[in-house]
Amino acid sequence: MLRVLIVGCGKIAGGFDAERPASAPPLTHAGAYWRHGGFRLVGCVEPDEARRTAFMQRWSVEKGFDSIAAAASAGPYEVVSLCTPTALHASHVGDVLALRPRLLFCEKPVTASADTTAAAVQACAAIGMQLAVNHNRRWAADVVRLRDELAAGQWGAVRSAIGIYNKGVLNNGSHLVDLLQMLLGPLQLVATGTPLYDHWSDDPTVPALLKTAAGVPVTLNAAHAADYAVFELQLFTERGLVAMEDGGASWRMRRIVGSPHFKGYRVLDGGTRTNGEYLASTLAAVHNIHATLEQGAALASTGATALAAQALCEQMARIAERQAAPARHALAVAA
Repeated sequence: MLRVLIVGCGKIAGGFDAERPASAPPLTHAGAYWRHGGFRLVGCVEPDEARRTAFMQRWSVEKGFDSIAAAASAGPYEVVSLCTPTALHASHVGDVLALRPRLLFCEKPVTASADTTAAAVQACAAIGMQLAVNHNRRWAADVVRLRDELAAGQWGAVRSAIGIYNKGVLNNGSHLVDLLQMLLGPLQLVATGTPLYDHWSDDPTVPALLKTAAGVPVTLNAAHAADYAVFELQLFTERGLVAMEDGGASWRMRRIVGSPHFKGYRVLDGGTRTNGEYLASTLAAVHNIHATLEQGAALASTGATALAAQALCEQMARIAERQAAPARHALAVAA
């Protein structure tokens, strides 16, 4: 069994699964490791003693520590899951490097800035430690099938894409950008709109126009996080419309039919709805990690793919904030 250390004992580490039924798909690192069966939770790191103790009891973790350095005593580890706040990632990645696990499974973003993430990616590669980043839709089976269908031309040419998200361009926008780059290839920024500070003071939600290498337009629209959570994508293709809804929990496929009202016109039908496989993505990630370490399989989501998404999101935020600065200054003067 692969020996695992989990760093941080909050919601994504195990909290989201704490009271879910055993039959439900695991949403957390600890839950997925347990469900898989090929991993052993050797240790966890959490400075809050009460939280650490509760986590150990819930997931039968063998040893608990208040720092990554202290956890070295229970090593070696094949896998380390980094589930701490983003602001701590840069220093924690350095601490994990000292443990020299075979693989680091890191929550996104790897660090708070693309430059620091690039350095972290290089440092991991320098010691031969693989880096998996939890852009979890890269592991969702239905997203993988769609990527393959698009590549095989089953939907014909992609004409345009429209995404909508909220709660920060780095926090949630990076998921959408990473998903689009998985499906359509590298994206280039064309223009940005006014940044919307709907949740984080340092991470605005940014509307933007991008394009693929082939010039396909990709529009990212902003919603307000105070209203509701939203993360959706529409792909308009030569042969129909593919829509990911509710973050990937459901899909709608609309095919071309003759118009019932206007003879000779072709329109889209009402569509077929299917349940998505997004909720199974964390378990799929752990299966991929196990196959990577035991069978040499390729990681589906890596430091390189995560860095590409983060760099583009940072560019979007930087340009949007620079363009919005004169308007903010004018409002301040008027006040």
